[in-house]
Amino acid sequence: MKLEIVLITGMSGSGKSVALHALEDAGYYCVDNLPPELLLSFIKLEQTRDAKKVAIAMDVRSATSLPLVPQQLEALRKHGVNIKSLFLDAATDTLVRRYSETRRKHPLSRSEMTDQQHALVEAIELERELLADLREQAHVIDTSIIRSSQLQGYIKSLVAAPEAQLTLVFESFAFKRGIPVDADYVFDVRMLPNPHYEPDLRALTGRDEPVAAFLRQSRDVAQMFSHIDQFLSHWLDLLARDHRSYVTVAIGCTGGQHRSVYLVEQLATAFSKRWVTLKRHRELDARGGVEPPSGGATVF
Repeated sequence: MKLEIVLITGMSGSGKSVALHALEDAGYYCVDNLPPELLLSFIKLEQTRDAKKVAIAMDVRSATSLPLVPQQLEALRKHGVNIKSLFLDAATDTLVRRYSETRRKHPLSRSEMTDQQHALVEAIELERELLADLREQAHVIDTSIIRSSQLQGYIKSLVAAPEAQLTLVFESFAFKRGIPVDADYVFDVRMLPNPHYEPDLRALTGRDEPVAAFLRQSRDVAQMFSHIDQFLSHWLDLLARDHRSYVTVAIGCTGGQHRSVYLVEQLATAFSKRWVTLKRHRELDARGGVEPPSGGATVF
């Protein structure tokens, strides 16, 4: 069995520690804040120990040496190491709120600035610039408005996906709670017939047969499915040839409960015949416990 590495990078305060805990539960040997200069020698050491699954977290505390990482990952892949690179992101206002709640200091904060709010925003935007290259080459997970348990579930499903040229992630969401920043493609389906206005369907979801039957009757719903299907079918082969590991397709309606959920379910079923396919329902998944505040749950 080849050595499998999961590299976790991302914004400070976006939930990297939560992700590492999820990977540890999944049987990975986890190392936090490994300096990039030590990456190759560390992997070589783990190979001599016959390690199978390793998770490594890197962040902006190693800013000066982060540019080394893309070339190091390419070298490891050429030597047969399986690498999954995940980047955790969140909206700036969410990160500001999380730091305000925990009273932690951002690693790039400048202590000489008197306006701490401005200093924090400035540090976050600088961090985005420093991590831009790593973000570009990784699968992005938006943690802005998800709970820790949701993030753990997302991480475990991604690393459990079989090795493939491309993994397709379908995600339903509510526009009223914001567009996921991790989406590669976003489709707005708010113009479709809304089961919310049917009393017998209001409390159900797009995964329930009565809602599905209601939506199947609509020509507009069928046409929307057809258009998304045709668009993705045309471009996925090109994306795979471009060495993309993940593509996230977000389907949004008003409440993230009926129309977007139904279409995600249908699209995931259709595309699973050819691609490794995962499903997420951002708003439904959040119902596993207390609904998080609009700014997002703390996932430090």
